[in-house]
Amino acid sequence: QVQLVESGGGLVQAGGSLRLSCAASGRTFSNSDMGWFRQGPGKEREFVAAIRRSGTTYYADSAKGRFTTYRDNAKNTVYLQMNSLKPEEAAVYYCAAKPAVLGEIPVSHHYPYWGQGTQVTVSS
Repeated sequence: QVQLVESGGGLVQAGGSLRLSCAASGRTFSNSDMGWFRQGPGKEREFVAAIRRSGTTYYADSAKGRFTTYRDNAKNTVYLQMNSLKPEEAAVYYCAAKPAVLGEIPVSHHYPYWGQGTQVTVSS
């Protein structure tokens, strides 16, 4: 079992930045791929970014160049640095974990473990 707790959401103006954190419990963090997803009002959950156990990162096209995900295995924590935020990116952001090398990175249902989500609001 892996338990995930996100933090760092809040209200930011368009063009601003936020850094989300996701703290994981358990000893399997270092063997897990970690993903970030978001779900806006009336929208389906969508892939944002992910980082493999190896440190390889992946980003949705909309996030490339503005978002960065990284992990600190010593702290069992993964981060999502979001810059130049847009109003349409307001959503609940979730971190998720899956066993490394199993499943596909951008597919949400391949992740068995999820945090409770953190709200990001972007004002225009």
